[in-house]
Amino acid sequence: MYKTLCLSFVLAAASNFIFAQTPDTVFLEELTWTEVESAIASGSTTIIIPTAGTEQNGPHMVLGKHKYRINAGSERIARSLGNTLVAPAITYVPEGDIDPPSGHMRFAGTISIPQEVFELVLEHTARSLKQHGFTDILFIGDSGPNQGPQESVAEKLSREWSQEGINVFHIGDWYKIGVFDEYLISQGANYEQIGSHAGLRDTSLLLAIAPEHVRTNNMSPGRGPDVDGVSGDPTIATAEYGQIGFDLIFNAALSQIKELMEIE
Repeated sequence: MYKTLCLSFVLAAASNFIFAQTPDTVFLEELTWTEVESAIASGSTTIIIPTAGTEQNGPHMVLGKHKYRINAGSERIARSLGNTLVAPAITYVPEGDIDPPSGHMRFAGTISIPQEVFELVLEHTARSLKQHGFTDILFIGDSGPNQGPQESVAEKLSREWSQEGINVFHIGDWYKIGVFDEYLISQGANYEQIGSHAGLRDTSLLLAIAPEHVRTNNMSPGRGPDVDGVSGDPTIATAEYGQIGFDLIFNAALSQIKELMEIE
């Protein structure tokens, strides 16, 4: 009797353990290869390739700002579309010359690669995923310099695979930041406060998505991209602004995806 009860307990525990190991996730890196194979066989043939960057974001935001934003956006898009997975974010992108340093490379921690290398990474990531059975591949980038290379690689691969029913799309509307700027202007902000990097817009978005990565005690109006790396005024940023901006950008990207994929 005692042995029977013990065996039943062990089997029940093992069953619970196995169940717990199959997560509710859309992220490729959180799945086993057999789980990915099963997902593809069950119809999950759309894959998002998010691109980010590792760059300075002023004294108040972490170097991985773009990664946190694009992962949050990619997950939301994948769950909204259904049958969609998300590849690991590409965090090494063009950020300026290395020696002598230019752009963000003038600030500690930034990592930069040449544009042609970035394009090759995009291309071979897409080729890898096509090989496994993904038929709709979406490039979604959270940084300005990523947009041109993504569009170029998407066009190249789409031409090459046009007869195979494989689609590669550049989702440029994710970086349609003007829609968020218009909202901020309507709330009384000006373009100097919004800035072009690590200012009101940028900081609000990260406060909404990953506030733990914003050093609020280090925020001050930017002194310029050549001084502290900040263009704009992060001190007036709020998570509430950021959530509205995130919704606007998400809706723009999702609408573009549905149009390109001819989804109702």
